[in-house]
This record gives sequence, C-alpha cells and structure tokens, in this order.
Amino acid sequence: MAKCPICNSRKGKRHCTRTGDGCRYRQKTKLGDVEYSTVGKGTPILFVHGGHSNCDETLCHKGFDLEKFQLITPSRPGYGKTPLDNNKTPQQAAELFVELLNSLALEKVIIYGISAGGLTAIELASNYPDKVNKLILASAISKKWLDEQGKIYKTAQRIFNSNVERFTWGMVRFFSKIFPSMIAKSFYPQFSKNPVHKLDRDDINELISSLKFYRSRTGFLNDIDQNINRDIVAKIKCPTLIIHSKNDHSVSLEHAKHANNMIENSKIEILQNEWGHLFWIGNDSNDSIRKTIEFIEE
Repeated sequence: MAKCPICNSRKGKRHCTRTGDGCRYRQKTKLGDVEYSTVGKGTPILFVHGGHSNCDETLCHKGFDLEKFQLITPSRPGYGKTPLDNNKTPQQAAELFVELLNSLALEKVIIYGISAGGLTAIELASNYPDKVNKLILASAISKKWLDEQGKIYKTAQRIFNSNVERFTWGMVRFFSKIFPSMIAKSFYPQFSKNPVHKLDRDDINELISSLKFYRSRTGFLNDIDQNINRDIVAKIKCPTLIIHSKNDHSVSLEHAKHANNMIENSKIEILQNEWGHLFWIGNDSNDSIRKTIEFIEE
C-alpha cells in the first residue's frame, strides 16, 4: 500500500488521506474516535471549528506560516467522521480533545475557538490550564447562542436536521458551481450587517471554497442547544484574545463583550470589517489576521 508523501504513513494504518497540503487521520481514544487534520510544523495550534464545518476547514488557517506553526483541526463531535455519541456537551468535547492531544504527545497548545466552537474552546482553557498556552476566541459564542423560541432556532431545526441537511448542503454546492456569485450574495447577509453589494471575485471564491466542505450532520443541532456555566468562563487564566466584528450578523458582539468581562487576562479587538462574522475574507482580513498572529507571537 502506498505511503502518504507528507507523513509517511499508510492509509490502512493511520487512516491517512491527503487534504490539500495536509493529512487527515482518525484517532482512537478511550472517549471515542476523533477525526482530525494536521499541516505545518512548529508551535501547535488547535483549531476548534464552527458550525457546519469539520477538519477540512482551512479558511481560518489563512496567513499562518506553515514553517512556524502546526495547525491541528479536529472535527468536533457530530461533524465529519467524529461521532457525537456521548460527547454532546462542550465539557465532553473538551475532554475528547485532551485525549487527542495526549495521543499526539502535545503537552501545550494554543486554542483557537471559532463561532459555535467557542464553548468547547472555553471549556478547554478553563478546565485544562496545563494544556493551554493561550486562547483565541474568533467570532465565537461564549454563552447560550440561540433563543429556542426564536425564528432562527426553529428554521435551523427544519433545514439542518439529520434527515434534511445532506440535501440542504447538496443544493448549496450544486448551485455554487453554476451561480457562485448568486450563492455568495445570498449568504452574505447571514454573516454581515453591511448592505449587500457587488462582491469581489476573490472573496466569492474564498467563500465558495469553504462552503463545499460544509455539512451539518448531527453536530449543528447539538450546537444550538449547548450552554455553559458563567463560572467556567471566569475560571480562565491564560492570555486570551477575543476578536469579533461589530458587523457580525451570525454571533452577536455581546458574546465577545461577555467573554471579555468574564475572563480576567483578556483583551478584545472589535473589527469594523466588510464580511462581519467571516473576518478571514475581504481586503481588510489582513488586519485581523495580523492582530491574531501578533497575539500568538507575543
């Protein structure tokens, strides 16, 4: 059986498959299987992805020097090939990821929590301080996200349940190939409070490249029911960067302010960017990425 040219492991042995410039694995732990991708070398950063995503997420890797950083992205429980099983709460997901870090012989990492992955990132930093050097909360939730009586919650229950979500995302991918500008324009208001306008071609391509990997599976409906105790947030002691857009239309800026108020050793960067929630896209994304990397390298 042929070996992977990057990690030199065989498919059958470590379940390695290529994902762009990196590798994807499935790691067995005592708390369950974890699918993850890894690319680069150097300072390890554990990315805790947002809703509808998985270990193939690369948008948030933008700007990182792969000669200086090892970017590790597990699929959260319910996403990709990481089963939901008994890892439904942020605390349980954090425990699972600690087992992954142990299996990779990583003593300490930087945690980069994104959007709906924020609660799991918070649990990691709060309950495993010996494992976490720094915490980044990027467009991240820090408390209960959606009102169960609200329109967005009820719509999500209809179009992202496990019986329907495959067709939902299949249609998105199908039309993305034929009408990428139309799809990007229709998604833009979900992410940004800015008025819809003619979008830059490169921005459209970046969004469409991300959407092609999206699947909700059982993870997203689990996400929207998650909550966290305020005491868990307040327990975090590691240096923390909270970076969030004033124009975020997916996760309210109140989540960033809440985290900043609760975490003693935190600083907040409030962006006024074009793409709101997706601050990795757009001409102004270089500024937010620079601020993030500067925080890591401090």
